[in-house]
Amino acid sequence: MEAINSIEEIRNRLRSLKEQGKTVGFVPTMGALHEGHLSLIRIAKEMADAVVVSIYVNPEQFGPDEDYDQYPRQLESDLEICREEGVEAVFAPSDEIMYTDKKFIRIEVDELKDHMDGASRPGFYEGILLVVNKLFNIIEPDVAVFGQKDIQQYRILERMALEMNHGVDMVMAPIKRANDGLALSSRNAYLSEEERLQAPALFRSLRYVEKQIKDGVTTPKLLIDHQKSELQAKGFKIDYFNVFTLEEMAPVEKLTEGQTYIIAGAVYLGTTRLIDNLIIEF
Repeated sequence: MEAINSIEEIRNRLRSLKEQGKTVGFVPTMGALHEGHLSLIRIAKEMADAVVVSIYVNPEQFGPDEDYDQYPRQLESDLEICREEGVEAVFAPSDEIMYTDKKFIRIEVDELKDHMDGASRPGFYEGILLVVNKLFNIIEPDVAVFGQKDIQQYRILERMALEMNHGVDMVMAPIKRANDGLALSSRNAYLSEEERLQAPALFRSLRYVEKQIKDGVTTPKLLIDHQKSELQAKGFKIDYFNVFTLEEMAPVEKLTEGQTYIIAGAVYLGTTRLIDNLIIEF
């Protein structure tokens, strides 16, 4: 197994599989693979006969002041990991293959991007939709697996697959965590040793809010404000920290019985941005 760079070659490889009656699972990544990615690959293997992983650091989803140039790139070690996991093929295109010199077509997102990461990172989800739409058209998977850590991304892509009639089953996999609760992320490599010890405080704050809601809190504003203050006192800079609806990704002031919510936060620790969330049935 080696990296396939051309669209024609990956299509030919997959066409051959499908002619044999095999189903294809797909795991899109930006590389720097860790156990979180491996959990997605393993779920895809359970749900399909062959698994394709894409490795592509998509420039369209990075803002001008974000870490596109610094984002970890380790293709050879990623390929070795994919071999060990029994991945059928890795699609690792260049920018020139993925995008034309000039683009006339854009994809817009309504409502679902208005809060959380969409509010903090203008153009972020439009860039993700653009690349995943292209990848779905190239790979034509039967199943695509994404991680819950990027839950807003999943909800938006789920709607894209529905509204644009992609014939793909969308699967959201649970968050893979380190032993101390920190959600695994390629960006965790940016953390200093001291910051790494401090980082799980975000997860603990989410868990505390979850417990209070399960114990009967229905208006979580004071609870949320207290946890934000606690995190700030520990050196975190808050991007967002709140309870959101799962359906619309919108913040809520009062919880309603029978609904599903997300307790979600994004913080900076030093220069590293960390995100995490918990899903709660109320």
